[in-house]
Amino acid sequence: MEFKELKEAIDQVELVDAHAHNIVSLDSSFPFIGTFTEATGDALSFAHHSLSFKRNLREVARLYGTEVSLEAIEKHRQTLGLHSLTTKCFNEARISALLIDDGLKLDRKHDIEWHRNFIPYVGRVLRIETLAEQILDEESPDHSSWTLDSFTKAFVERLTSLVPEIVALKTIAAYRSGLDIDTHVSKEVAENGLVEVLQAGKPVRIGNKGLVDHILTRSLEVAERSDLPLQIHTGFGDRDLDLRLSNPLHLRTLLEDTRFAKCRIVLLHASYPFSKEASYLSSLYPQVYLDFGLAVPKLSVHGMVSSVKDLLDLAPTKKVMFSTDGYATPETYYLGAKKAREVIFLVLHDACVSGDLSLMEAIDAAKDILSHNAIAFYKIDVDTSSSIPQSIISLNSKMEEPDVQEDSSSFVRVIWVDTSGQQRCRVVQAQRFNRSVKKNGIGLTHVSMGMTSFYDGPAEDSKLTGTGEIRLVPDLSTKRVIPWTKQESMVLADMLVKPGEAWEYCPRETLRRVSKVLKDEFDLVMNAGFENEFYLLKNLVREGKEEYVPFDVGPYCSTSSYDAASPMFHEIIPGLESLSIAVEQFHAESGKGQYEVSLGHTVASHAADNLVYTREVIRSVARKHGLLATFVPKYDLCDIGSGSHVHISLWKNGENVFPASDKSSAHGMSSIGEEFMAGVLFHLPSIFAVLAPIPNSYDRIQPNTFSGAFQCWGKENREAAIRTASPPGAPDGLVTNFEIKACDGSTNPHLSLAIIMAAGIDGLRKHLQLPDPIDTNPADVAATLKRLPETLSEAVEALEKDKVLHELLGQSLVVAITGVRKAEVQYYSKNPDASKQLIHRY
Repeated sequence: MEFKELKEAIDQVELVDAHAHNIVSLDSSFPFIGTFTEATGDALSFAHHSLSFKRNLREVARLYGTEVSLEAIEKHRQTLGLHSLTTKCFNEARISALLIDDGLKLDRKHDIEWHRNFIPYVGRVLRIETLAEQILDEESPDHSSWTLDSFTKAFVERLTSLVPEIVALKTIAAYRSGLDIDTHVSKEVAENGLVEVLQAGKPVRIGNKGLVDHILTRSLEVAERSDLPLQIHTGFGDRDLDLRLSNPLHLRTLLEDTRFAKCRIVLLHASYPFSKEASYLSSLYPQVYLDFGLAVPKLSVHGMVSSVKDLLDLAPTKKVMFSTDGYATPETYYLGAKKAREVIFLVLHDACVSGDLSLMEAIDAAKDILSHNAIAFYKIDVDTSSSIPQSIISLNSKMEEPDVQEDSSSFVRVIWVDTSGQQRCRVVQAQRFNRSVKKNGIGLTHVSMGMTSFYDGPAEDSKLTGTGEIRLVPDLSTKRVIPWTKQESMVLADMLVKPGEAWEYCPRETLRRVSKVLKDEFDLVMNAGFENEFYLLKNLVREGKEEYVPFDVGPYCSTSSYDAASPMFHEIIPGLESLSIAVEQFHAESGKGQYEVSLGHTVASHAADNLVYTREVIRSVARKHGLLATFVPKYDLCDIGSGSHVHISLWKNGENVFPASDKSSAHGMSSIGEEFMAGVLFHLPSIFAVLAPIPNSYDRIQPNTFSGAFQCWGKENREAAIRTASPPGAPDGLVTNFEIKACDGSTNPHLSLAIIMAAGIDGLRKHLQLPDPIDTNPADVAATLKRLPETLSEAVEALEKDKVLHELLGQSLVVAITGVRKAEVQYYSKNPDASKQLIHRY
């Protein structure tokens, strides 16, 4: 039997790490040897003789290219710096989502927000014992002694308030009093337990069984009401744990309690050495799932393989999940991911050989175990297709660990993109951000979404004025340390009317809303990847007049042109990587001083966010080098324009469903892919009003300029408005995505992807069919084709008539968009030379 396909599937899947802990600073008291062993104290003198220690030490040395010794690796770590170490380990691990239990006490550990610099999605797992101890370390609300009633009320209220911020609960009852949980523990027993714990003094450590059982039961009630899963530590751990009490069979009373029959439970660490018992429970109880982190990679190869095989003896493959149980050092994540891929291959290989699974069933099982099961179990919205593509540029330059100090000199930029596609920000001190802004936001006038590219005032027909205010509320999942200045961060903001209520003009919310329609109606997720074309200009003064001219004059893909800009790219690319933005390639473009940076594809909302940050990085690095980077669509009417071509694909359960399932399709696309793309092609004239939002955009969209001037599509036809693509590595004849040429650098990326998606949804609803592809230059058959809008006025007229898109985007938002566009048309028709100033806005 040929297992190459199984190996490739396992190697290519983006992992969802469903259980891990915080990484610590390099100057933490946590000993690096702890990366390889759970042993402490005198037991450490023997640790390096264990099989897993020797193997994992070699793995890390090989990763860094050092001698196989703790000393050599530690020296290399200090030289490289934590940020570069973490980037390297996570890039190699290829983890697309990470769930962190931040309740583990570690010296100088980084908060969850820090980890978002390296992983596209990071969720929080709340350890209930830690929360309970934090509450008991505080004063009671009435400043009297804690009672069971007052504590329970405070605990349940605090836990419930945190539900929107977390993806799961976790208990370490196995460490405290064991897994024989009494879910009917009496109030008297729990009260006595509370008294005993409080008498022991502060800081509080909850170890009394009655109180532990009470806390866990109350937590299960919250979990059941809130549809939150519960992670339970089972099996082995450090010396604090009594292994006899961590056998998951002790959980029978809890599992039989009908109140919690629908509460999803995951048994961590493969329950080793009780893996068979865990498998048994998972096969009998529908709510019980399994996670094999820690067992992999802390056991020998035989132990890891045996443990995972034991889990699969009875447990369905749909109920087994991967995690690294990474902690303290990025190397623990790397080792957990690397060995998990290897172990899953060995286990499923043997299952095929023994006849338990077919090859295709094994491939499906691998994807489920390493990714899909966790996405479904934790109900997280994450793309696992390409968070860190294999083509990502590796980080070779030395980068220091970013450290934004919270003092009067550290700032946070709160960024939004307006209707005209301009990126704007308000800046606050980090202290004020943490104290108030991150929760309450910043006030912003309604007119901010009615401004044009020529004037920071309201476009009359937008119906937005200086009356009324909304809140710019930071989306903390997007907060990033700014690569080019260590004392500042930036964060993207949502527009809210009040807490919990989105403003109907908010671009990010619009994209979320349309994405939800695509998901709810068709169970699909749209991925997108942008190509960024821009000019680098230098400032000259001629005859007393300031002007901007191209930085370079080389041709397309010129090596000398790249060489001229190379110092900037050595800052741009690591800067983007530090923001977890995948770069596929970059090169000199056709225009004089023009360059392109192509980003990897990811789920639409992330792709739009990434484009905003990419523009910020490129502009700022260019400015640092004394240049102006502009994304304006047509900088020079006598030279080639700059686009922001966008590539679109459709995904379901982590799989790209745009290609046909076999070669029988006429165009290499699935029926879903064809219908979606047909909707986009049909609505393209209306879409132009968003993708090409200023009059200057239409100077770019001309025949014979690779910008898509006619309403047609073609296979690998770069003159067609829509090009279907079969990139290297795709099966012959199958299409993995399509490219829309009209999109340019003056667009609002969230609105662009929202309107593209809306058009595609209409195609799916109506089962629209594609016309025949154009396999020649459309300009040569122009008489047979419809010319796409030649002016912004034509595009606005098309959008105003397109009631389908009004329904999906929202009528008020469409009015604002068309109102701003009409103002642009009127102004630039009277002031054509004013377009020269656009280089300072885009």
